Amino acid sequence: MSAPPENDLPKASPEPAVSAAALRLAEALLFASDRPVAPARLQPLLAEGEDAAAVLRELGHALEGRGVVLLETGGGFVLRTAPDLAAALTRVVEVPRRLPRAAMEALSVIAWHQPCTRAEIEEIRGASLAQATLEALLDHGLVAPRGHKEVPGRPTLWGTTPRFLEQFGLKSLRDLPRREELVSGEAVAPLQAPQAGDGPAG
Repeated sequence: MSAPPENDLPKASPEPAVSAAALRLAEALLFASDRPVAPARLQPLLAEGEDAAAVLRELGHALEGRGVVLLETGGGFVLRTAPDLAAALTRVVEVPRRLPRAAMEALSVIAWHQPCTRAEIEEIRGASLAQATLEALLDHGLVAPRGHKEVPGRPTLWGTTPRFLEQFGLKSLRDLPRREELVSGEAVAPLQAPQAGDGPAG
């Protein structure tokens, strides 16, 4: 059986048109945003007929080989320094501080067992949880209250935030590294100071 003429072959659906103006707008929003930008957040800003997901894909391609890259994390997209430039930048950019080991241990317990109470965190760690340690996690927006456990005293339940996902470069909690990697710091970048307006997010 002979092959159908080339003109009769099914055509692939064309990618929605992406204008230069849409790319500039997406790049500006990503640069100014204090949290990952989801396509749904970009969409209302675009002209009729333009698709936010297509714009972000095209922007990612446009940034290839540049000093910043587009990464998907925490339910949206962020601009980050190109990985191959990290070593050079550490010579001129002040390295932000990391969390102390006790805070990383508590954070790893919360990430893997959330929502959990302070007593449960202490039981799993096998050590008490200092108030200063919990406050450090709160100050960096990595954990937030998740209601109360329905037991006597109704202790606060704790869980991680979208900022936690962003900090560790995770798309979702399904991508969590092993607990020992979290504690050792192998899976975390140095902590950036929270931006104005940052707060516990759901």
